[in-house]
Amino acid sequence: MAAAAAPPAAAAPQKPPAKEHLPRRRSVSQICPPPRRPMTLAEVSPGSENERLGVVRESMLQNHRISKPELGKPRRSCYTLPGYDFNYGLYLHGTDGGVPEAIGHWNTIKPRAPSAKERARDYKTMNRKAVQEGYVTAHEQNLHRQIKDIRLSDNDERRFKKTPPKVPPDMTYGRPARPSTPFFDLLQHKYKEIWMEQQRAVIRAQKEEKKQKKRRGKVYETYTSLLRKFQPPMKTEQLWHMPHFQKASPHLCTFPDQDARKRALQVFRSEVPVRCAPLGIYTAAA
Repeated sequence: MAAAAAPPAAAAPQKPPAKEHLPRRRSVSQICPPPRRPMTLAEVSPGSENERLGVVRESMLQNHRISKPELGKPRRSCYTLPGYDFNYGLYLHGTDGGVPEAIGHWNTIKPRAPSAKERARDYKTMNRKAVQEGYVTAHEQNLHRQIKDIRLSDNDERRFKKTPPKVPPDMTYGRPARPSTPFFDLLQHKYKEIWMEQQRAVIRAQKEEKKQKKRRGKVYETYTSLLRKFQPPMKTEQLWHMPHFQKASPHLCTFPDQDARKRALQVFRSEVPVRCAPLGIYTAAA
């Protein structure tokens, strides 16, 4: 008889998957550790940078001019600081209810009227009264101010009032936002065109003003402007000649013909008034 088949082996139990260990987050004290405290005598080992020979005192290790930095370590603070449980600043005891009390209502303090000594002196009134009473010198006015000390009143606008000023309810504090830059106007050179139009308008206005002045005012003629328009005729006076040379004819003639001689004499006579002007005599080319 055939042997019975062996039962299947039981499946081996599977191990649960191992949990992934996430990296531990570093605390703020680990990232930014507090400054190291001043070195003590117990921490100084022989052969270290701050080893001292002879008489050794605690103040030597707390002097930043004497202490030397340690190799591979941040520099120590040479000032004695309080413990880690010390709170810097002013400690206020919570007697006002704390945050819930502040959120629940707004505790305001009513402004009080300033005393006479807190108000500023009214020098204008004191100086006026001192002059009216006959005190003119600085010493006399100083004594007068000590005797009659006049202070500014509460309603005077020259002193700063402690009560807040009255402002409209829709007022926004702070500086207004800067307007956006008009890039299209910059790319199109619009500001240049506006400036050119303004300059053209200014030039047109100046020309119109000059025209109006010419129409209203009388134009005065000068001697130069008159000479440009009209040349006064000059009397042709013959030069004086010796009697025994009057009938003598010229022996030399430099003109090619009589027409050239007449033209030269005509130009010479036309320039006589200018050459004989009071500003001087000059030679004109014929």
